[in-house]
Amino acid sequence: MTAPQVVVHSGGDVLAAAAAARLITTIVDAQHAREIASVVLTGGRTGIGVLEQVRLSPARDAVDWSRVELYWGDERFLPDGDPERNETQARTALLDHVGIDPSRVHPMMPSDGKFGDDADAAAAHYAELLATEADAATDVPVPAFDVLMLGVGEEGHTASLFPDTPYVRESERMVVGVHDCPKPPPTRISLTLPAIRAAREVWLMTTGAAKAEPVAGALGGADAVDIPAAGAHGRARTLWLLDSAAAAGVSA
Repeated sequence: MTAPQVVVHSGGDVLAAAAAARLITTIVDAQHAREIASVVLTGGRTGIGVLEQVRLSPARDAVDWSRVELYWGDERFLPDGDPERNETQARTALLDHVGIDPSRVHPMMPSDGKFGDDADAAAAHYAELLATEADAATDVPVPAFDVLMLGVGEEGHTASLFPDTPYVRESERMVVGVHDCPKPPPTRISLTLPAIRAAREVWLMTTGAAKAEPVAGALGGADAVDIPAAGAHGRARTLWLLDSAAAAGVSA
């Protein structure tokens, strides 16, 4: 397991802009090394804010967007095009504005898609998709994602893995349908910790004083069952991108 690195920014806007610059550089480097860059997106204010900053950056054109493979770490199980879906927000923030190859964009199924309201079937379908691009370096049937971005909730959840649930304990399945979430909407689809840990780099990005306690707990060695974000780490790098309020409880 990689030791986490912590980068603290003065506020959320600075964090989003700095993370956007970091993401552009990471994608360019990955394309140079491996032709195709593989990125896992996240939602939430910070995750979507990063994508907006990528769109606004003149450096975005350093990326060959036709050679970026995009996945999602989790999704709200809502109808296609619903404004609360991470996919919808990501398309508005960035994807509709750059030359993405549609065949390389891999959203999770909506609740009015092929599997209807069966989130478990939709999750199994996404797991099958990931398995088709599996890389031997990961030891699990998912791609070797170059960077996987995550948020962190006030109770320490990451992706849609909430504390003390069967989903954060999952060790076999790469993708799960998540039911009875404590935050709306109650049904979601999420990568599990084994899939998250397959990524070369995992970035956990969060802001605000309400996140200080779970951030400190995760970085202090909490059990992932209690603080799921504690269980998210990359094979080569684990990076925590925080504002000063979220980092308030982190020892120097």
